[in-house]
Amino acid sequence: MLVVGSVAFDTIHNALGTHEKVVGGSATYASIAGSLFSDVQLVGVVGKDFPDATVAALREKGIDTGGLEVDASGDTFHWEGKYTDDLTARETLRTDLNVFANFQPKIPENFRKTPFVMLGNIAPALQISVLDQVEKPELVIADTMNFWIDGALDDLKELLKRVDVLVINEEEARQLSGQHHLIHVSAELLKMGPQTLIIKQGEYGAWLFVGDEVFSAPAFLLEAKDPTGAGDSFAGGLLGYLASKGEVTPENLKSAVIHGSAVASFCVEGVGPERLLKLTKEELAERVAQFRKITDFAQG
Repeated sequence: MLVVGSVAFDTIHNALGTHEKVVGGSATYASIAGSLFSDVQLVGVVGKDFPDATVAALREKGIDTGGLEVDASGDTFHWEGKYTDDLTARETLRTDLNVFANFQPKIPENFRKTPFVMLGNIAPALQISVLDQVEKPELVIADTMNFWIDGALDDLKELLKRVDVLVINEEEARQLSGQHHLIHVSAELLKMGPQTLIIKQGEYGAWLFVGDEVFSAPAFLLEAKDPTGAGDSFAGGLLGYLASKGEVTPENLKSAVIHGSAVASFCVEGVGPERLLKLTKEELAERVAQFRKITDFAQG
């Protein structure tokens, strides 16, 4: 699977304290999550301050960093934010784009035929430029956010015509669709191009809409430490699972949502990607089994 997006440093303020320059970014989380299931190719940009040890850690997870550009002219993208004590909301305190401001994704030749592609949360124009470089992918997943809905709506609508799966949170789904009830929200968004829609609801799980089928995945009940990167981990895990199956069917999509949710549940157990980097396939299999248990019921 190919992942294109941001690689960054995050400074996180939460109930546990202040965590300075934790490695983050949409491509980072999605790549680590996807590597639990599939080979991953990462495309992004970092600055002269990005540690070699972190790149080595990504490679140890089986992530091909041949598409990770190092721009020595400046520093790595940096975001700083503060969470409420209950972790349900956050405030952006500072955004330093740094070398990311001039990021133009360059897909290496040996990445261009990768069948499963994730377009992380970057400008829709850049996401489109990625699609112009890859060759007939089997499945394209895209993430977006309110910033692009507000400021790049025309580009976003063009992108959606070329995307197979849209992953978006509930608030932004309502904003983009102009609707409120999820039945109407899903119908409107699916008209824009994607064949499949996944609406994330944070601590309440996610909804999958594919064809005439609707599937609801619960969130796993746990004590979260940091929700940063959970959505990207969900999407990366979901795509990695589909890549491992090699076939996109409604049943595989349902199972992928559960596996993505399981990966995301581990992400929030640590600050930044620290828990994901230590996650084993055995632990993940046990968590998936627990998801199955909490959704099982007797026929009668």
